Amino acid sequence: MQRTFFFVILFFAALPLFAADADPSTLVGKVMCGYQGWHHAPGDGSDFGWTHYNGVNGKFEPGNCCFDLWPDMSEMDDDEKFATPFKHADGSTADVFSPQVRKTVVRHFLWMKEHDIDGVFLQRFVGSTTREQNRNARQTVMENVRASAEQHGRTWSMMYDLSGARDEMIPNTVISDWKRLIDENKITSDRMYQRHNGKPVVAVWGIGFNDSRRYSLKNCLELITFLKNDHQYGGNTVMIGIPTYWREMKRDSLNDPLLHEIVLQADIASPWTIGRFGTPEDARHYAETTAREDLAWCSEHGKEFLPVVFPGFSWHNLMKTRGTDARLNQIPRLKGEFLQTQYDAHINEGARMIYQAMFDEIDEGTAIFKCSNDPPVGESPFITYEGLPSDFYLKLVGDAAKKLKRKLTIDN
Repeated sequence: MQRTFFFVILFFAALPLFAADADPSTLVGKVMCGYQGWHHAPGDGSDFGWTHYNGVNGKFEPGNCCFDLWPDMSEMDDDEKFATPFKHADGSTADVFSPQVRKTVVRHFLWMKEHDIDGVFLQRFVGSTTREQNRNARQTVMENVRASAEQHGRTWSMMYDLSGARDEMIPNTVISDWKRLIDENKITSDRMYQRHNGKPVVAVWGIGFNDSRRYSLKNCLELITFLKNDHQYGGNTVMIGIPTYWREMKRDSLNDPLLHEIVLQADIASPWTIGRFGTPEDARHYAETTAREDLAWCSEHGKEFLPVVFPGFSWHNLMKTRGTDARLNQIPRLKGEFLQTQYDAHINEGARMIYQAMFDEIDEGTAIFKCSNDPPVGESPFITYEGLPSDFYLKLVGDAAKKLKRKLTIDN
């Protein structure tokens, strides 16, 4: 009997330790990643060619690309790999991935599960919903995310990104698309669709920035009101992505009282901080001043506050395609110190939820998924994870999520 018991213990000890399913009923205690899902490759079924890999004139070749981090493809199977014109130092072909391939998205969600990362906001660019080909490609990614979230017990929520939208598209295009997602796809019926305060979560990113966007705050308010109050398609918890300095309406923010009216109409305010500071000291200062006062304002007005953290920033190759020079590794990661400082500061300041930018954003160098320390060599330069394991940032984010949950448990 004792010997049998001993071998049973050994058997279970040898099993992989995976996180329990994330709780889809609340955002409190969660770290949610942005998930772009926007890369395409020839042969992936989308018929888009090299999208979000390519450089000028749609070409993708050394010296002409639009991303600064090369994905780690070492775990991918052959049917997940798309060969490129780039070569590693040993002469081997450098491959990339496409989220049109379900197996790859399932793998991404497995990485989240292995590292206790709760889930994602799936980016849905408004412009991608107007043409059938674009919409079909986004639908494929969405269905891959839905299946992957269910399989690995991670949560997901839709995030509309208004970037590039025109005024006539807001709110009508988003409203039409949301109705289709509810009526035809029934996304909010998913077991792992994220909810908060008993309602499905839907996010709208890009409200109130002073960067010559072609849609008005008035139309944004109409959209938020619909998502909140429509008798058939409303009843949602609405998160909005807004400028860093929204509260004082300065610097990156429109100076318009209507912005505050929109925040009051929504449920969750999430200021976008990417590139607003670049050192651990500045990140800590932001959390202890601006974010602290943002949190207090939101608490006073009955709103949730969702701070955004990012590991670093680099968009040298992307800016080159636009004829602009940008320094490679513009905001260094410092082997995780920059990101860790942000998590520690926000958790200490009382954050109840955190948004991680981004899971797969290699274009601006904010990705936390597995990236290579052995990128291709040649005319296009790439940054790396500074020799750290390719899952280093997944582990850092998962550990931060556990720390956030422990802190909230102790405080309560």
